[in-house]
Amino acid sequence: MKRYALFLLGVVAVIMFAPAAFAQGTAGEATATNWVAITSGFAMAIASAAGGYAQAKATAAACEGLARNPGAAAAIRFALILALVLIESMALYTFAIVFLKVK
Repeated sequence: MKRYALFLLGVVAVIMFAPAAFAQGTAGEATATNWVAITSGFAMAIASAAGGYAQAKATAAACEGLARNPGAAAAIRFALILALVLIESMALYTFAIVFLKVK
């Protein structure tokens, strides 16, 4: 019996406080948060961090490859530059999308 009384009390409490929780605000309240601007900032930060990490790993691998085989310097250099361009384009595409979407 006590269990049902506590359950009923909980239901009554939810029913009593729900209208206040879901009440419509007045006209004087602040405007809605611009979530696009906030999330685009996080997206740019993640893209920049991932791009920086990938560029560091690619450069380290190219330096190791050059140290092991100096004769393949031209091929390694070309592959490194191509990889760095593609990695950097990820951050630039993210920046372009942020620039176009955030007003």
